[in-house]
Amino acid sequence: MKPQRVLMTQSLVLHYGLHNYMEICKPVPASDSDLAAFHSSDYVSFLKHVSPDEKFQEQFAADIEQFIVGVAVDCPVFHGLYQYCQSYAGASVGGAQRLNHGYADTVVNWSGGMHHAKKAEASGFCFVNDIVLAILELLKYHQRVLYVDIDVHHGDGVEEAFLMTNRVMTVSFHKHGDSFFPGTGELNEVGRGPGKYYTVNVPIKDGIDDQTYVEMFKLLTTNIMKRFEPTAIVFQCGADSLGGDKLGVFNLSIQGHASCLQYMQSFGVPMLVLGGGGYTVKNVARCWAYETGTLAGVELAEDLPATEFLELYEPGYQLDSSRGRQDIQNANDTADLLKMQQQILANLSHVYPVGKGFHERAPDACVPSVKVASQHVSDGLMAATS
Repeated sequence: MKPQRVLMTQSLVLHYGLHNYMEICKPVPASDSDLAAFHSSDYVSFLKHVSPDEKFQEQFAADIEQFIVGVAVDCPVFHGLYQYCQSYAGASVGGAQRLNHGYADTVVNWSGGMHHAKKAEASGFCFVNDIVLAILELLKYHQRVLYVDIDVHHGDGVEEAFLMTNRVMTVSFHKHGDSFFPGTGELNEVGRGPGKYYTVNVPIKDGIDDQTYVEMFKLLTTNIMKRFEPTAIVFQCGADSLGGDKLGVFNLSIQGHASCLQYMQSFGVPMLVLGGGGYTVKNVARCWAYETGTLAGVELAEDLPATEFLELYEPGYQLDSSRGRQDIQNANDTADLLKMQQQILANLSHVYPVGKGFHERAPDACVPSVKVASQHVSDGLMAATS
């Protein structure tokens, strides 16, 4: 995933004037111990010292094979890797802390959302699972945390981390089948032990459109909110579910994608909003800028502002918020989707809002993010930048 997509998003946010409706914060980089709240110490040490230099690659070939899945394609090692992980993970953990302390109702970190990373394994462009780290931070103050993932890929790393707990419900809407990465996330994967039925997987076929997706999303999340009653939400906004993504197979418009986020915001529960996948860079930036506006309650003009990246948005130079692909067929059968939703609703009948009393709270992972610019704050929206 190209870091340029976050720079392009930030540029659109600034040129649209959205920074006037939020507080911009510079995150504190996650420390070794912060990362070790989820990841193994051996893995953290590996990330800290790994190098793309040929000598290192030869000397530590066994470690690279052990800790990284798809090193040549999905997770290439690069200079500054550990600092990069510290930056985006620190932003997500810091965002969770700001929610914990009531500094904001909504926090955004578009550089986060790395949902494939495991306890001791990099996978699918993800080295550190900032989502898991943020949820662990939220659990220090919140009895129940809901995780919702609308990336086209299954949020396997987050699901695996909380598979056996009933304090975190993970919900993933994703493509499944045809050997699509990561190959997990079947309907019958519902959690284990105390966490049984607190894992919700919504496997979807190619070409799903706004109407089908959003209606299903609203039906299921409405019932999830009623049954689970979360006191905090983490929302992963992977933009590879947009129509036209290089790796994605869905057909959502930016407007349809954003309507899911807006619906979750309407519940009035503290929410951490993260990025994720997205491989057609200009569409990712458009989407996340539009969704920043959605969260701030600001309608954006369709004509894009003149940023330093303007030439990358040719030929139309527009937001294209309501347009999906016209050349892709929706392979999702209405009867099959209805049957799947009925099964999920039946599973949800076993869910209840656990936990009424708190145990002694663990210390915060790190110092909350440092404020770098304070503008007009609307509805408690904050943005963590890295």
